[in-house]
Amino acid sequence: MGTAFFQGLLLGYGAAVPLGPINVIIMNYALKSYKKALMMGLGAMSADITYLALILFGVLKLIEGTAYIKIITILGALFLLYLAYTTYTNRHKDINIKSEKEKRLLQVYMKGFMLTFLNPYTVGFWISVATLAEQAEAYHYLVVGLIFAILSWIILMPLVIYRTKHLFSERVLSSFSLFSSVVLVTFGLVLLYSVFR
Repeated sequence: MGTAFFQGLLLGYGAAVPLGPINVIIMNYALKSYKKALMMGLGAMSADITYLALILFGVLKLIEGTAYIKIITILGALFLLYLAYTTYTNRHKDINIKSEKEKRLLQVYMKGFMLTFLNPYTVGFWISVATLAEQAEAYHYLVVGLIFAILSWIILMPLVIYRTKHLFSERVLSSFSLFSSVVLVTFGLVLLYSVFR
């Protein structure tokens, strides 16, 4: 039981912590609004839970290696390029202004959901989790540990950034937005390359 939970924790943090599109966007939002950063993370986690449900019903195994993967890869790449564009164009927004007055939280949530749902690496990750879960004696605890790790990361990481944003100048924050857009473009182009190479 304890071992399975610990394995889930390691797997969850291993998936959540590395610098990828979701973390870059969460960090970007956290410099302006903790609520938006949190909603972005919750949206991403909801997509993960959706794939977890697909695993439980055996659906994810059916789409492994099919044209579905190529379709979501292309859609995911295009969505990343769109997010890179919006991040770049909003890089000079004043971080002290609560942009859109928090009224677009649902829209941010859906961005997080779609970005994760259209990520082919997410599909691969959950297929791997399904394989590990089948081998684990107490796979329920593995899943609980995994979800706990992801949830704690998306709550605490943006909170730390939001609480310390006053330590950074506007120029540094604008540069981070520029860096974020470059990272998103890179991920988008890599995905497209993986489909058409």
